[in-house]
Amino acid sequence: MTPLSPPYDEDATAALARLGPPIQLFRVWARRPALAHGIADWGRYYFSSRAALTLRQRELVIDRTTVLCGADYEWGVHVAAFAEKAGLDAEQLASLATGGPADECWAPEDRAVIAAVDELHATSDLSDDTWSNLVAVCDEDAALEVVLICGWYHAISFAVRALRLPLEAGTSTIAAPW
Repeated sequence: MTPLSPPYDEDATAALARLGPPIQLFRVWARRPALAHGIADWGRYYFSSRAALTLRQRELVIDRTTVLCGADYEWGVHVAAFAEKAGLDAEQLASLATGGPADECWAPEDRAVIAAVDELHATSDLSDDTWSNLVAVCDEDAALEVVLICGWYHAISFAVRALRLPLEAGTSTIAAPW
């Protein structure tokens, strides 16, 4: 599916204004403005100060989920836009891409988040122990957001892979050096 190109009609312009910068994924969503508005509302929440997760926790969930789903496009967008802000260094990005929560570069609170994402991806569930470990490093509200954001980024990963979106300028694949 080809992303919209300028000039945009009034509905697409309004949708893009709510979604953010006109990256390819947003321009695909803007083909369906009503859908785009709903997506924008969800995005505004989890990028807001009302979210229970920290920026770092959110990006651990998103980056690890996109890796597990093989979604280079979404990985590239998030690493370029948020890795530095989230305090993720090259060793940690490499671990997200090819390692695991037991890698030495992770603090215990990061390990709990990554382990939860891995388990959600593998089983579509969390064991009681994984849930307890996650709640211990954040809280129940943040743990709920981990589950929801992981699921949301599975859906986004499916979309960007199925749409065969090429990388955005200035981004790299999961396998690229950081």
